Amino acid sequence: QVQLVESGGGLVQAGGSLRLSCAASGSIFSINAIGWYRQAPGKQRELVAGITSGGSINYANSVKGRFTISRDNAKNTVYLQMNNLKPEDTAVYYCNALRWPFWDWGQGTQVTVSS
Repeated sequence: QVQLVESGGGLVQAGGSLRLSCAASGSIFSINAIGWYRQAPGKQRELVAGITSGGSINYANSVKGRFTISRDNAKNTVYLQMNNLKPEDTAVYYCNALRWPFWDWGQGTQVTVSS
């Protein structure tokens, strides 16, 4: 199994920036991909950004040009740099590790963007 520790959430004004971190431990060599998801109250959990073990990256259309996912293999950490934040970005953000066919989830971190 993989354990994920998230950090970096908080309160920010619209137009501000945050960087989320996801540090992985455990069976890290078996991870196929890491994804950042978010879920707002009353809404479905959605994929924000993902990166595969081979380096392929994808983003949700709503965050393209504003968010950047990256990884530091030496630290076993994946980052989500969030710029030009908007109130609609307010959600609990979760880190997910795919160890096919299994999914491991972090506990989530709250991101709140004020108008």
